[in-house]
Amino acid sequence: MKVVCVGHSTYDITLLVDEYPQENKKYRIKDHIECGGGPASNAAYLLAKWGMDTTIASQVGDDYYGEKIIEEFQKVGCDTTYLEKRPNHNTSSSYIIANTANGTRTIITSKSEQDRRLQQGLEIEANAILIDGEHPDSAEELLKYNGKNKITVMDAGRLTIDTRHLGKMVEFLICSKDFAEEFSNTKLSADDIEGLIKCHKELTAYFNNQVIITLEDRGSFTFIEGNYEVLPSVKVKTVDSTGAGDIFHGAFTYFISNRYSLRDAIKYSSITSAISVTRIGARCSIPTLQEVLEYDNII
Repeated sequence: MKVVCVGHSTYDITLLVDEYPQENKKYRIKDHIECGGGPASNAAYLLAKWGMDTTIASQVGDDYYGEKIIEEFQKVGCDTTYLEKRPNHNTSSSYIIANTANGTRTIITSKSEQDRRLQQGLEIEANAILIDGEHPDSAEELLKYNGKNKITVMDAGRLTIDTRHLGKMVEFLICSKDFAEEFSNTKLSADDIEGLIKCHKELTAYFNNQVIITLEDRGSFTFIEGNYEVLPSVKVKTVDSTGAGDIFHGAFTYFISNRYSLRDAIKYSSITSAISVTRIGARCSIPTLQEVLEYDNII
């Protein structure tokens, strides 16, 4: 199985605190975590780590952070042919305050302008494609080149003109609660099934595909086997939720590509995401495939 992930790359610096900082004070911490990040990039890292033939199509700067990101991908065997180092361009960086007392995280991202189209054309044969809305012209080129009957997944985190357009071109639209709320102009709750159904119907009518709404620690909502359902998350003690959504999308792409049912793909993706939030950092919190499958036996 050949999978191509198109999207944003950043470098994450996670600062571990046991309480949220107050303004105009100084703090000293013992540890911090550094690793690559970004929605499609984290998904690509997981897919390569789990043994899939994975290509990342993204953009970094010709700088220290860019080199570190490339090195990380190469260590897990991810093809970086289409990971472009752009001269005079700063690699995006994210500074994450992870409150280990309650598992929340606050992210401040310094993001340089991203090219809509990568310099290299993406005429790549792929069995599966994951996009996150960055480099939209290249993502569209890849989707059109591969045509129908391929597994195509979109990590729809933000509602933009581009995600509206690209979202109609994929088979699976996995959207955040924020995306769904902005699209439907309504507040959603995992306990308000009627509200979720109404929103899901609006999304499905517009995008005409399989819509999955992620509800953070409450699980996912979708239409499955003839019914609307909230598929619950796995309950764990959250230490750091950074990258949990990215990891869910990567795992979903793996399982759906390997012919798991939609229900099982969501279940195992939820397990993968749950394990990750018990660890610090995003990319370095990704469990092995064996851990995920063994965890299912435990629960």
